[in-house]
Amino acid sequence: MLVGLVWETETVGVPGVPGQCTVAGSSLRLTTEQASSAATIAAVGRSRGLPDRAVVIALATAQQESRLRNLDYGDRDSLGLFQQRPSMGWGSDAQVQDPVYSAGIFYDRLVQVPGWDTGRLTEVAQAVQRSGFPEAYQQWEPLATELTAVLADPAGSRLDCRYEASAPVPAADVSAVAAAELGVAAMPRNDGTIYVDPAAGWPAATWAVAQAGRLQLAEVEFAGRRWAAGTGWADDPGAGTDAVVIRPTG
Repeated sequence: MLVGLVWETETVGVPGVPGQCTVAGSSLRLTTEQASSAATIAAVGRSRGLPDRAVVIALATAQQESRLRNLDYGDRDSLGLFQQRPSMGWGSDAQVQDPVYSAGIFYDRLVQVPGWDTGRLTEVAQAVQRSGFPEAYQQWEPLATELTAVLADPAGSRLDCRYEASAPVPAADVSAVAAAELGVAAMPRNDGTIYVDPAAGWPAATWAVAQAGRLQLAEVEFAGRRWAAGTGWADDPGAGTDAVVIRPTG
């Protein structure tokens, strides 16, 4: 398994590999866990109305702290994506290992830093995290900037993920996760699909592909395109703009 996000030119155009995600037109490659974590962090920021700069800082911070993995261990009592310490007032053990909570409290503290939106990334991140390695965040700014752009692209999803099949996730659970992370309506239908508010647009479709392994999704459809777990993205004239349609495997 990869331990960090990487750019690898030899993976461009290579068919999907289970447990990995690629980005069309880029050498960026992630594990499905990293893609899921990054998409959650970005979605929480967007749902709060924060600009892309906030997401870039959050992704760079989580990449440095955990390589975008929701760790159940760390230095002293550090846990989760951001390696937040319950003993330092970040929340309970369970809370800081909840990606939505941990991203949310990171943003809460980020926006309290004077000049956070214009300051040097590593200095802003350090003001939130108080790490023993204050310069370490800066190295991830280019990667975080590209990943933020991919996750927020309004013109169409470039992310393609392939995952290992496991137990199906009930549609009601998928719906609840989508609503909580995207901050919009996500309604389960009688046919087993979930209809996500079309106002969420392509970022929501990209979020769904990033969560495909975690939520065991079979298909995602929006605006003339359809992603399938076995084949990736393809044109589909039947995919309308009235909703982002998510189809679980179960």
